[in-house]
Amino acid sequence: MTHWQQGETLELDITDLSSDGDGVGRWDNRVVFVPNTVPGDRVQVRLVFIKPSFGRGQLMEVLQASRDRIRPPCIVADKCGGCQWQPVAYAAQLAAKQQQVVDALERIGHFTNVPISPMMGADAPLGYRNKATYPLGLAAEGTVKAGYFRKGTHQIINLNQCPVQDDRLDPLLAEVKHDIQAQGWSIYDEETRQGALRHLALRVGRRTGQLLLTLVSTTWELPGLEEQCGEWKARHPNLAGICINRNRKSGNAIWGKESRFVVGEPYLEEEFANLTFHIYPTNFFQVNTEQAERLLRVMLDELQLQGTEIVVDAYCGIGALTLPMAQRASFCLGLEVQEEAVEVAIENAKLNQIRNARFKAGTVDKLLPDVRESLRDQAPDIVVLDPPRKGCGDRVLAALLALHPPRIAYMSCNPATLARDLKRLCEEGGYRLQRVQPADFFPQTAHVECVAFLVA
Repeated sequence: MTHWQQGETLELDITDLSSDGDGVGRWDNRVVFVPNTVPGDRVQVRLVFIKPSFGRGQLMEVLQASRDRIRPPCIVADKCGGCQWQPVAYAAQLAAKQQQVVDALERIGHFTNVPISPMMGADAPLGYRNKATYPLGLAAEGTVKAGYFRKGTHQIINLNQCPVQDDRLDPLLAEVKHDIQAQGWSIYDEETRQGALRHLALRVGRRTGQLLLTLVSTTWELPGLEEQCGEWKARHPNLAGICINRNRKSGNAIWGKESRFVVGEPYLEEEFANLTFHIYPTNFFQVNTEQAERLLRVMLDELQLQGTEIVVDAYCGIGALTLPMAQRASFCLGLEVQEEAVEVAIENAKLNQIRNARFKAGTVDKLLPDVRESLRDQAPDIVVLDPPRKGCGDRVLAALLALHPPRIAYMSCNPATLARDLKRLCEEGGYRLQRVQPADFFPQTAHVECVAFLVA
């Protein structure tokens, strides 16, 4: 007889996909989360973690495969923690993400009859990522490896190519590993905190083809660095620049506070929304250029800017949303916590000869209450929000409710925190949720992007 205890083997039907990417099955009124499974699978699993109402299982065998189960395009998909959903047919991925948004808005936001538009799927569910940041390590035999961590661990799964990255990045991955080995540069060890190189970061301009390579190191001093960088630049004409970033702190943070360029430019150029952007190594820029541009078009179509509006863009980054809006509005003010990003946003405004956009550095919760003063005692017509996954936070929402702009556009990469924040804005501010447009920025993963539109 089967019992609810760790180590027990169960047979389950997988019925759903969780927001963390695991398959969801049920056994004796308990929920079981099982990685690497697909809705429609009949599976045998071993319980590896249990609580009274739920547990986690390890897939032992697929007894009957779902019709939505496909062969993963990556040979290490079952090991690498970079993607969760490569075994899932793309149409099923989109359906699961749509349901994820619906569930969040209904269960967390308590919204009913929400006008959620159909999921905006990606034309290219593979080869879409414009950025890769690989941790570096040493294999048992002492060779340099780079890749992604096995799920739930800091064990690097070594890669020479990655099917979700833009394939123009692949030649650099294998080549740079080889050259690091040949140079004899040491690799950082998390446990001993010794060694130099920590990460290899690669970026590509999807429209321009320009490449940017950055080494993250505990030290500036890498013997022969300039000569090696010159060789990489000579071999790859599209390599706009090579940089080094110094991070001497222990922990999981990838980037240090200071970067230097070694060869070429310290940025790459990209074309986005018919504008030119400089993107530096540590700048945030959406990893899916095409989908980000499509969702921006949805936002612009919904806002219908007439050239008279004052717009505040909170969490504006390097101006990827601010500057396209400034072309259509009277004035745009961007708020951003990272001073370096603000400097780049100003640079991008000058690059595109946009003179009706300003940017201020500081936390949004401190800048938003004084935004009328920044706008010379004028009130914004629209506030655009694009916060990190944790959402806006109480102080930002309080400031937004006090400001009470007629319209809000809220872009989010986390349906749960989006639903939470929308609930408060509607309940306390009297806003009405007009519609939500979800978009798949991250095929092969459980992540989903949305933009929600509110009117007072």
